[in-house]
Amino acid sequence: MVRGPKVAMVLAAGIGSRMRPLTDHMPKALVEVGGKALIDHVLDRLAEAGVETAVVNVHHFADQMEAHLAGRERPKVLIADERAGLLDSGGGIRNALHLLGDAPIWVANIDSLWLDGATPPLEQMKAAWDPAKMDMLLLLVPKGQGIGFEGPRGFFIDAEGRITHSQDDANPAPFANVGFQLMKPQVLDGAPDGAFSILPTWWRLQDEGRIYGVVMDAFWMHVGDPAAREAAEARLK
Repeated sequence: MVRGPKVAMVLAAGIGSRMRPLTDHMPKALVEVGGKALIDHVLDRLAEAGVETAVVNVHHFADQMEAHLAGRERPKVLIADERAGLLDSGGGIRNALHLLGDAPIWVANIDSLWLDGATPPLEQMKAAWDPAKMDMLLLLVPKGQGIGFEGPRGFFIDAEGRITHSQDDANPAPFANVGFQLMKPQVLDGAPDGAFSILPTWWRLQDEGRIYGVVMDAFWMHVGDPAAREAAEARLK
């Protein structure tokens, strides 16, 4: 197993409005698929990849989240509290930098599951990561190789692995973002406090030729709403 980052940021603070009514009384991260909470699927994957510490941001039903995570030992969980207000993807990471340290980190969403292909996707990412030429590496999946895809937007990838984020609905991109990244925390140097999206950081790194992608051969399941949850349950069975 290739050595990779030992620290991860798990983005788990969202309201999960598309997952209602399941999220009327619990955070999306605690919705179960295959008998296991979404966040535990993610934390287990990170532990398998060698992650020792996971920083989890909380907001919606934050007390439930903290109680659920209190018993985790592998990886050890630290809480980034967003009870005062959601900070979005970029702001959530920026708010937790004091817990994440200076070395490269994993960043993971909590609504992505997969059935392994020939190589575990996080091992693919570790093997592809080259900090000399990249500041961020995204895990991608070919569209059609999974369930729960949303819309035509996504990524193009060149022969060297550099990626371009497509926002042109008329020119559908062939790859979707799985929601797992490797990144240098320094890409957020100078970012403001408060809520902001990670997307402008993607676009800046794209212009600088410093954002890359690796394409998984696993079957991806994006669990974004109750129908996708049911489909993922069926696939896991």
